[in-house]
Amino acid sequence: MFSTYFELGIRHIADINAYDHMVFLLALIAVYQLIDLKNIILLVTAFTIGHTITLVLATLQLVRVETQYIEFLIPLTILFTAFTNLVQGRSSGKGAMIRKYFLATFFGLIHGLGFSNYLQSLLSKEQDVIIPLLGFNLGVEFGQLVIVLIILVIETISFQILRFKHRDWILVISGICLGIALILAKNTAFW
Repeated sequence: MFSTYFELGIRHIADINAYDHMVFLLALIAVYQLIDLKNIILLVTAFTIGHTITLVLATLQLVRVETQYIEFLIPLTILFTAFTNLVQGRSSGKGAMIRKYFLATFFGLIHGLGFSNYLQSLLSKEQDVIIPLLGFNLGVEFGQLVIVLIILVIETISFQILRFKHRDWILVISGICLGIALILAKNTAFW
């Protein structure tokens, strides 16, 4: 049972039809480099924690939000993150990182709601939900870290071979994420 839900968590992240998650990860780490790996892992884990909290609350039927609102809020999380990258760039200092961890956790809550109805219907068939929830969320975390590693490899190649400057990388990647977020927001049922 654990491995089935672990795989489902990985597929949830790697699903090209649900690319909003990958775009958010790209925006989240666009201002960092491989040397910032510790901070990157902490940010991704903070996002997973938020995601997990929402999934647990939804599974226990303690929270339920209309899908149309979540489908609109998810692109806003990408939009906010990408815009912050463009305005602030790479913020340094402990206070700035704590704010980023908080925001990543908060945005994880929103993204978790986007998948909670589907996962709740799957888990309703299970006697014990703890092992499936653990498997799913560890799969999400593993999948996110793989995606982040791929992004960091592409970034490193861009810096070393293509001679991109870090500021140019932030502008291009954040601009792309911003554009995708606007399209996603425009295409929601909210309008």
